[in-house]
Amino acid sequence: MALFRMPSVGPAALAPRGNGLLLRAPQMADFPQWAELREYSRAYLTPWEPIWPSDDLTRSGFRRRLRRYSEDVASDRSYPFLVFREHDNQLVGGVTLANVRRGIVQAGTIGYWIGQPFAHQGYMTAALRVLLPTLFGELNLHRVEAACIPTNAPSIRVLEKCGFTREGLARRYLCINGVWQDHLLFGLLHDDFRG
Repeated sequence: MALFRMPSVGPAALAPRGNGLLLRAPQMADFPQWAELREYSRAYLTPWEPIWPSDDLTRSGFRRRLRRYSEDVASDRSYPFLVFREHDNQLVGGVTLANVRRGIVQAGTIGYWIGQPFAHQGYMTAALRVLLPTLFGELNLHRVEAACIPTNAPSIRVLEKCGFTREGLARRYLCINGVWQDHLLFGLLHDDFRG
């Protein structure tokens, strides 16, 4: 199973903690808890996510996901994190920094999900507040971006509470639940975050 663990050195080993939460890269041992929470939350998450592959909640599907994550981290394209409560190691959701661009941009895009039993309790706001110093610090980003469907009021609140600025509307930006959907675009700059 070591083949399906994230590398243990460099940025892949990032595991920020705080606010009673631990964020760390997914491991094969997380599969049962991950699959159970995702299945339980399927109806809750479906309106806000791309259509799930038919084998998404299978062990082999999770193994493929970890392999892709490992490749993405090794090439500095993406950094996935699962979000756990520290006191009981309960998985509550996930955050991914994706589309990392270096050079003159130094930016990435975050996406996140929360399991239905943990929604509306402040966990995702707390998780982003724990993760952002790592993104601007260890990963040396200048800008973090996010996008959400205009009717997703809880996601908008999370971003605003974390200091993101609404920057515009992208028409038919992402294919969510099988439909090209408009998205509000948000951004947070390193200078804004420090200030």
